[in-house]
Amino acid sequence: MLSKNPSGTLNVTIIEGRKLKGQDLVGKNDPYVELWIDEDYKQKTTVISNTNDPVWNQTFTFNLGESRKHKLYIKVMDKDKVGSDKIGDTTFDLEEAFSGAPIDTWIKLPAKLGLTSHGEIHIYMQFFPSP
Repeated sequence: MLSKNPSGTLNVTIIEGRKLKGQDLVGKNDPYVELWIDEDYKQKTTVISNTNDPVWNQTFTFNLGESRKHKLYIKVMDKDKVGSDKIGDTTFDLEEAFSGAPIDTWIKLPAKLGLTSHGEIHIYMQFFPSP
């Protein structure tokens, strides 16, 4: 059995999004995803233009130490000509991933105050413990 916060490598694939809440007055979103475990080391997908149902299929690698509790932070953004607007964000507790079994799931982007969802992100992840 692995410790609650083991060290190793976490591979996260951002597969796709669906029904992302529109942020633009005209047209559709130009979404991308920022993800991080340590805010100093954010990673992000490419921008997919003019869609609320983007497909990224991009994989990111995170090296984890066992010194702290781990959560994966996910923020979905809409790229604009000047700046970006937040579509939604969520966190994923990595304790389930530490079992070593792959996780293939849709994660909802909750709206504030429990209102309707801002869409969903499909992710695949697997943790590989250090030897």
